[in-house]
Amino acid sequence: MMKEKVEEEPVSPIAGLSQWPSIDSCILTMIGFKKKINPDLILDDLKHNVYKHPRFYNGARWIKTKVNVEDHVYTPYIDPQEIEEDGQGFVDDYVSRLTMKPLDRSRPLWDIHILNVKTSDAEAVGVMRCNHYLRDEMSLII
Repeated sequence: MMKEKVEEEPVSPIAGLSQWPSIDSCILTMIGFKKKINPDLILDDLKHNVYKHPRFYNGARWIKTKVNVEDHVYTPYIDPQEIEEDGQGFVDDYVSRLTMKPLDRSRPLWDIHILNVKTSDAEAVGVMRCNHYLRDEMSLII
């Protein structure tokens, strides 16, 4: 049996700091939408675009990998009776819990959470969470 060679690229010295267990820096981006979010449309778009960026950071190196986008998109069941009139409170609590949960280092360090919850500003909220080092443009350009 032949072992497949894994193509890797080194990360920058600053990005290498993320290997330290005490450093787990994430960027959270929240986007409000005027309509409910269709998760299938998000998954379809990601499937057509993620392949353009074949290298992902695994916590130590930029490695060439195939991404199963279904592993990165979450649409939690939300009981409308649990939320009642406080959609914004639900979103705030959900995002707060996300800040306490580390990204899974066994796969590319990003995820998307679709919250079809009405807030005072939106009909739904999308939350993207990614490791801070994914924005290391020098490593992404290579």
